[in-house]
Amino acid sequence: MFVMLFFGQLGAFAIWATAAWYLDAYGRRPLPCGDFDAIIVPGCAVRWDGLPSGALARRTRHGIALFKSGRAKRLVFTGGVGTHPPAEAEVAAEMARQAGVDPACIFVETQSSTTAQNAAWSAKVTHDAHLWSILVVSDGYHCWRCLKLFSRHFGAVATVGSSPPPRARIRGAMREVISILRMWIF
Repeated sequence: MFVMLFFGQLGAFAIWATAAWYLDAYGRRPLPCGDFDAIIVPGCAVRWDGLPSGALARRTRHGIALFKSGRAKRLVFTGGVGTHPPAEAEVAAEMARQAGVDPACIFVETQSSTTAQNAAWSAKVTHDAHLWSILVVSDGYHCWRCLKLFSRHFGAVATVGSSPPPRARIRGAMREVISILRMWIF
């Protein structure tokens, strides 16, 4: 009985780890070709001192670089106030302004607190979101879920992942498997 339980748990862990590996690999695919109507950066935590967390800073820098390379006409930041103010989108937008992005090209959505809300409420920055082609920039392991959620609201969706340090990638990918299961259940 103990042996069966052990191998059952080992099998479940192997499936979980394989799914996490797939999510991480999916997010490290090459950048899709073409230009987009907007680049969207989903929010992530703001630190206690009002500065972006490592993940938010990494995603935002990647989005800014893609915007500056001419991949889109607009840069949309999404995310409300989490544990610490200000809103995640405001912190990211300030990073973009400091990096020289024209404020007229920056759009912010400051009410959302989940990836599903990031997708739904970022679509409200325009009346024709269903026609937009967007590039969502997030952590690599988060790209698959972003593709599924943002596709509900935008015409064409592509994703590209930033690469966190190895420990954060592993931890994030393992946690992302649970988030996807919750998404399917609820």
